[in-house]
Amino acid sequence: QVQLVESGGGLVQPGGSLRLSCAASGSIFSIDNMGWYRQAPGKQRELVATITDGGTTNYEDSLKDRFTISRDNAKNTVYLQMSSLKPEVTAVYYCNAKIRVRLRRERWEDYWGQGTQVTVSS
Repeated sequence: QVQLVESGGGLVQPGGSLRLSCAASGSIFSIDNMGWYRQAPGKQRELVATITDGGTTNYEDSLKDRFTISRDNAKNTVYLQMSSLKPEVTAVYYCNAKIRVRLRRERWEDYWGQGTQVTVSS
């Protein structure tokens, strides 16, 4: 009923930039928090950044100076602008959203995208 589709990942050289997008579609009644998480090989999935429907943001401390999260509520889309990239941010990046679907408006449900690979390497 609901899909999160990510795009924008790829291979970039150190110091470069990437912009990830994640669009939610389907039988959506409303969306609360949206966010990005990442998982590097051999490590657990961890928070990158989140944003509320009102625009309040939260970042993993080491990333806040180089990453910017934003969203377009009219498009049900969240973005992650990443700059001054370093090899240590290489990971699969996952989009997350808390959504109420039209047929189950009484509860919030957690949805994840399929993940997009970000590789920083020369």
